Amino acid sequence: MEGIKVIEIKKSVFEDNEKDAEKLRKELKTKGIYLLNLMSSPGSGKTTTLIRTLNLIKDKVRVAVMEADIDSDVDAVKIQEATGIPTIQLHTGGMCHLDAEMTRQGLDHVDAGQLDLVILENVGNLVCPAEFDTGSCRNAMILSVPEGDDKPLKYPLMFSVCDMILVNKTDVLPYFDFDLEKCTRYVHMRNPHARVLPICAKTGEGVDVFAQWLLQEVCAWKQ
Repeated sequence: MEGIKVIEIKKSVFEDNEKDAEKLRKELKTKGIYLLNLMSSPGSGKTTTLIRTLNLIKDKVRVAVMEADIDSDVDAVKIQEATGIPTIQLHTGGMCHLDAEMTRQGLDHVDAGQLDLVILENVGNLVCPAEFDTGSCRNAMILSVPEGDDKPLKYPLMFSVCDMILVNKTDVLPYFDFDLEKCTRYVHMRNPHARVLPICAKTGEGVDVFAQWLLQEVCAWKQ
């Protein structure tokens, strides 16, 4: 009896996506559009952080948001109502991530040619979104204090691909066994160049620093 034939499709899927992502990134560079891919687990405060950030930068840069979820438009509605920023909802059809082609389809619907910055709020998940390059200029992620300081050890790829790590919910640090110094050390074990920034989206602490970083990134990308 012949053995079962195994076809390694995962590799080709990743390779095709990487080509699509690089092509998209070059197009965005030509057009002067900066795309930020924001990732996190569910409940980390991603949408609240985004609302705070958008209200700080919306008068300084032309920006739109793409909200990715398996279903619902709850976060897209919340962002648009709280900021007045053009926002669209991307439904992934059950998939737990976005890839470059999905991102391109979203960009086609936000009139990206009239924008300086597009922020993609990826599906809440610490695994799948990190595996697929969306074509973004930078990756950022949010780790909330209640999740624990060991997440860089448990989800290494996510922390390896992100340039900015926002440690959110610092207001509850006294109530959780979370060591910021240890967490930062774990992050740098995975990615020595990543920036770790403590914030509190609820109070706004540190969000202005993130907003300033983002504005500088946009300016540098357009040069």
